[in-house]
Amino acid sequence: MRDNGDETTTIRTFHPESVDHLAPFDRLCLRLGSEEIQARSIKPSSLPPARLIEIEAADWGKAASIAQAEGWRWAGVFAEDRGADLTVNACLERQGVYLMFRAYLAPEKANLPSQAPYYWAADRSERHIQDLFGIRFEDHPDPRRWIRHQAWGEHSHPLRKDFRADGQAIEETPPDHDYPFLKAHGASVYEIPVGPVHAGIIEPGHFRFQAVGETVLHLEERLGYVHKGIEKIAEGRDPLGLARLAGRVSGDTTVGHAWAACMAMERAGGIEIPLRTAYLRGLLAERERVINHLWDLGSLCNDVGFAFGYYQFGRLREQWLRENQAEFGHRLLMDRIVPGGVTIDVPPEAAERMRHSVAILRRELDELLTILDANSSLEDRFLGAGCLSPELASALGALGFVGRASGQSFDARRDAPYSPYDRLQVRVPVESQGDVASRFWTRYKELRISLRLIREMLDGMPEGELSVPWYTPAEGAEGLAAVEGWRGEILCFVRFRADNKICRYWPRDPSVINWPALEKLMIGNIVPDFPVCNKSVNGSYSGHDL
Repeated sequence: MRDNGDETTTIRTFHPESVDHLAPFDRLCLRLGSEEIQARSIKPSSLPPARLIEIEAADWGKAASIAQAEGWRWAGVFAEDRGADLTVNACLERQGVYLMFRAYLAPEKANLPSQAPYYWAADRSERHIQDLFGIRFEDHPDPRRWIRHQAWGEHSHPLRKDFRADGQAIEETPPDHDYPFLKAHGASVYEIPVGPVHAGIIEPGHFRFQAVGETVLHLEERLGYVHKGIEKIAEGRDPLGLARLAGRVSGDTTVGHAWAACMAMERAGGIEIPLRTAYLRGLLAERERVINHLWDLGSLCNDVGFAFGYYQFGRLREQWLRENQAEFGHRLLMDRIVPGGVTIDVPPEAAERMRHSVAILRRELDELLTILDANSSLEDRFLGAGCLSPELASALGALGFVGRASGQSFDARRDAPYSPYDRLQVRVPVESQGDVASRFWTRYKELRISLRLIREMLDGMPEGELSVPWYTPAEGAEGLAAVEGWRGEILCFVRFRADNKICRYWPRDPSVINWPALEKLMIGNIVPDFPVCNKSVNGSYSGHDL
């Protein structure tokens, strides 16, 4: 690689005779050059912690093809209206290294080759960009609208700068009754529409089944019913305002999203948080993981009629929620993480109370494990239901407990470590069966690991400040963050304006990646198993419907 004295190095200068010894990023750069990708430059540190590669729009699809062949995981895509041009950014990861492809488009000719033929996960995200920016992805396998429904016209694009944040006044949004769902034909095939309104208090999502008897031939999801305009209303907020908004992307992951947003802003501004702050953030994140895994374990029991498990896990969750209220002032820990720091502390007496809670929960889980293992009806409903093979999970890029139950071991805490996890040993449980039982037990194991991490963070909590002063980032400063939320990897990108205000905010909840897995794992299962299969994935509607 030629050293030209600055951060920009042309890809075409890579000419080693052998690539076996190269790191994945260098190997990819060589492949891009050998395939004559018209890459403008590599910018090693302009988007911390990712490596940024600017490429010509015409090579967008080809670059994805090369990355896929080199084993890079596709993690997300987002666009930005910068006035003179539109930019599209695709984030990929391999062995804990993040890479960002970036292409520039003229607003009047916003066409780009699709990456969906090479990465299944790109399908809906590209359709999301198509609806909100008007960027057309050529050769996309599914050109149907995705997030738009009927809330705005086909030629209106809400994330363009000329679109008002308060939208367009209409008396009532027309029903989205003409969405072209896939149709199956045959004398014995019938269709079952479920939702978008469901029993109980869950958010809306539509599921269209094609079945023969009780056997599911095909499942198609339709989401976006609670689209909130998060990306639009983030524009113009100050850092504290963005942190508060991020904590409401998905209410059950308020710590994960707030931490990701603050980390991205801090990286954009070159701000280093105190070590005690990092430990406190990690403590909050692990408590959030414990509470949500307890709730999911109980809900999975409930979906197969095992009321005892539902009551017991719900009781344990409620105890920890009440402790959150007592120790941190909020049951769900909202607004405890702020740019440059935290708003809470853990004095010694509180730390001792939490150690006691950890010990009690461990004992109760040991008792429950014996009961769960001995329950044959639970086993009958979980084993073999909703199988997602490791090969399919890898192709989908499945994250968190969904991926780890199907042989995918990525965990940002271990594989792309950030403080305080770079000082801790993070174990990652992995199973290979990929069924509901695997997703149940993966959660259980993650819960136990979180309890150990909480104890270690309480015991090793360093002295220090809770926050540092905030300094206004330079105009155009941008940052990327990856945080391991309880559902899996959360990504966040921010760019600043000149006045300490947000120009662009892009959060990617792991549910965006995991929702398609539900469609695949339901094939061949019976319709009555849909509730437990759905709960075993437990995608966030709100985290998807930005």
